[in-house]
Amino acid sequence: MTLGDRFLLLSVRAAPENALPRSSLRWRLLSFVSVAGAFTPPSLNTRRHSSLPARCACPRGLAHGSLDQPSKAITMRHCINCCIQLFPDDTHRQRAGCPAGPRPGHQEGPVYQGEDKIVFCVDGKQMNLLAVLEVRAEGSESWGGLLRFRKGKRCSLVFGLIIMTLVMASYILSGAHQELLISSPFHYGPFSSNPGWMDGENPAEAREPHHQPSVNNVSYTKDYPSVRLVISSIAAHIAFTTRQLPDTDDLKKQESHMFSVIPNKFLPNSKSPCWYEEFTGRNTTDPYLTNSYALYSKRFRSTFDALRKAFWRHLSHAAGRHYRLRCLPGFYIIGQPKCGTTDLYDRLRLHPEVKFSAIKEPHWWTRKRFGIVRLRDGLRDRYPVEDYLDLFDLAAHQIHQGLQAGSAKEQGRTSRIMIGEASASTMWDNNAWTFFYDNSTDGEPPFLTQDFIHAFQPDAKLIVMLRDPVERLYSDYLYFASSNKSADDFHDKVTEALQLFENCVLDGSLRACVYNNTLSNALPVRLQVGLYAVYLLDWLTVFRKEQFLVLRLEDHASNVKHTMHRVFQFLNLGPLSEKQEALMTKSPASNARRPEDRSLGPMWPVTRKTLQDFYEPFNARLAQVLADEAFTWKET
Repeated sequence: MTLGDRFLLLSVRAAPENALPRSSLRWRLLSFVSVAGAFTPPSLNTRRHSSLPARCACPRGLAHGSLDQPSKAITMRHCINCCIQLFPDDTHRQRAGCPAGPRPGHQEGPVYQGEDKIVFCVDGKQMNLLAVLEVRAEGSESWGGLLRFRKGKRCSLVFGLIIMTLVMASYILSGAHQELLISSPFHYGPFSSNPGWMDGENPAEAREPHHQPSVNNVSYTKDYPSVRLVISSIAAHIAFTTRQLPDTDDLKKQESHMFSVIPNKFLPNSKSPCWYEEFTGRNTTDPYLTNSYALYSKRFRSTFDALRKAFWRHLSHAAGRHYRLRCLPGFYIIGQPKCGTTDLYDRLRLHPEVKFSAIKEPHWWTRKRFGIVRLRDGLRDRYPVEDYLDLFDLAAHQIHQGLQAGSAKEQGRTSRIMIGEASASTMWDNNAWTFFYDNSTDGEPPFLTQDFIHAFQPDAKLIVMLRDPVERLYSDYLYFASSNKSADDFHDKVTEALQLFENCVLDGSLRACVYNNTLSNALPVRLQVGLYAVYLLDWLTVFRKEQFLVLRLEDHASNVKHTMHRVFQFLNLGPLSEKQEALMTKSPASNARRPEDRSLGPMWPVTRKTLQDFYEPFNARLAQVLADEAFTWKET
């Protein structure tokens, strides 16, 4: 196809002269150039252009659609005029693809050339060609391009549509609606990020950013009266009753091996509960070969390798026998999760008189001794008490060195070592009881963790770190939720959890619901962990109140130094040097909220109000037990 063909394969529709304004003329020309370029055959090249007379050859840039728009509009007028004059006879019409001879009902008129228009006669009327040109590809040209498009692009288009459909379906089925929705017009800007001081935020210093209510928040607010009825129903069934304590003989029947390993009395010259037991192995024996923590926790194998190398040097030898020092923790940080226990642990272990277990959270009392690593994974072999005691061998080695030292100064230094353990599940997690203990008639567990700890360590010291249960639950949700986290999703899960908890208390006691393993696994958020009063009252049935130090995360965040001094005094620890104290109090917070979680912003105000109403009677009871109104969290 020649260059002339490109301009003569057009249909001309007649219209009165000057029917279109001059501004329209340029638009029509631009359209013509664009479409003509779109149907340029691949075979068209500059060599074919050379067949045209030089006086009327169209610019090469126009033929290929590469000129800028103003140049196309100016050049096009002359090019069309030239091409019409170029082929006056039928021979050239055939070359151009035009029908030969005059068409019925049409007369050929002379072609006029003016400065801005080309005038010719059609049906006896004088026409302005440039004002009425419309580009219409011939059927073969149009359908050929369409077919070429379909052959070249059809599969890609269909494939793209399929992928897009699958992606949308996956978001819908997984509940990730947030990513598919346009932001609400009632929400201005993203959530502001509040870098947290502790566990994602400093409750004493953080200021709630101002957020405009979203559409969902407004909808949730309308639903609040119905949720309030659920909370009122729960409050009506709250009864803080005293649990019945088990007999020591019953405890021994349940954990006979534990009672055979741990003695009734400990060394009098050690601040921690320690004792010597005979080691029957040889010097080539691996004392940690069967330790479950070493087998299942790869990251702690290096710790056990170090213990293995130094083990034989820390044995006591007498009358041809070998003895190893065994120790239990003298104090426990028992709870609660997402309340700053990790930060307290990291600061406290900087004190030279404090030695923690090799693993920060062994979870032995609540999970591992039952063979529970993760409930969803089922039960494994139970971790024997010896595996738990192995975790304190580092501290036991130091205490043993002091006991064997000749100088009184060395003995006094090591005898002051206080061993600690910081499993945040100790205070509240008793989910395993349904698998190992006979069910009682009222659905309450016959044995709790504190019963066994008290049986061996009646003088143990217990540290509890708490925070506003509303904030604790949201932090817990952000930390443990795996995907689709949002304020909307959190509100939905809270509402569902309240309904499940109401169904339980309608049929059973408050304690039965708090320790109900089935309910615990069904709750979409760990609502029950914030019922501090229930757990503390049960611990107070076996331990004295003076054995507890109950702290608030809010106070710890605002004055770390004061909190740590309270802990030192409670544990009877020696004073620190200024350098040691500065290192302990000025170090950054541990286990802070992740940046991606901070970007989600706070919970909805209606969610906060819902949780405040739910926790209010429990907080009031806690404040009453501790004689401190700060534990109502009404000022936070």
